Amino acid sequence: MKRSAAILGFWIFLGAGLFGYLVGHAVVELREYERSVTVKGLAEREVPADVVLWPISFSAAANELPALYKELERQTSAIREFLGENKIKAVEITTSPPAVTDKLAQQYGNTTQMAFRYVASQSVTVYSTDVPRVRAAIARLSELGQRGIALSSAGYGGGTEYLFTGLNTVKPQMVEEATRQAREVAEKFAADSQSQLGRIKRAQQGQFSIRDRDKNNPHLKRVRVVSTIEYYLAD
Repeated sequence: MKRSAAILGFWIFLGAGLFGYLVGHAVVELREYERSVTVKGLAEREVPADVVLWPISFSAAANELPALYKELERQTSAIREFLGENKIKAVEITTSPPAVTDKLAQQYGNTTQMAFRYVASQSVTVYSTDVPRVRAAIARLSELGQRGIALSSAGYGGGTEYLFTGLNTVKPQMVEEATRQAREVAEKFAADSQSQLGRIKRAQQGQFSIRDRDKNNPHLKRVRVVSTIEYYLAD
């Protein structure tokens, strides 16, 4: 009985030791397998804007409302004529309602320093996909001053917006480029650490950003994306 118990105890001890070794070895292998490196890949493109939004703001003043609205109509017609001369289509032009201020109502009866009772502002806006043609018209905007148009400061092009709407056309190539660049960095890291690059553990595509290339060239856009990828490493 004692001999049988000793033999049984020996095999139990041996089995427990072997099980502990296998578990420990598996944990070591698992930890080694979880070795990884996280890298970032950058892709950038410089693209021209494909949409322009150009508001031409102007103002008028008069002591009588009929005269004020007549002057606004004259200026609006002159601006539309100018845009037509620069080959901007009528469907690309919209006119906002005028904003009229009665200065007498704001002066509370004090009219000693009031040159005109009514002051109005209005905008004619161009929305076009022909960015070069609109930019050429903006360069000639001073001609409106010669036609008696009182442009506001924003009317000289300061409020112009340039947009790029073709992101979907460049997105696949940029994602591919960012991923390729990230892998090149990871392979260099693996080689320097005497490891081998494994498969992707996780990947995260960053958001695309579209910004002006610089403040002097808002019609040129810089599209940018950063992809973050984590790779497994193996000896």
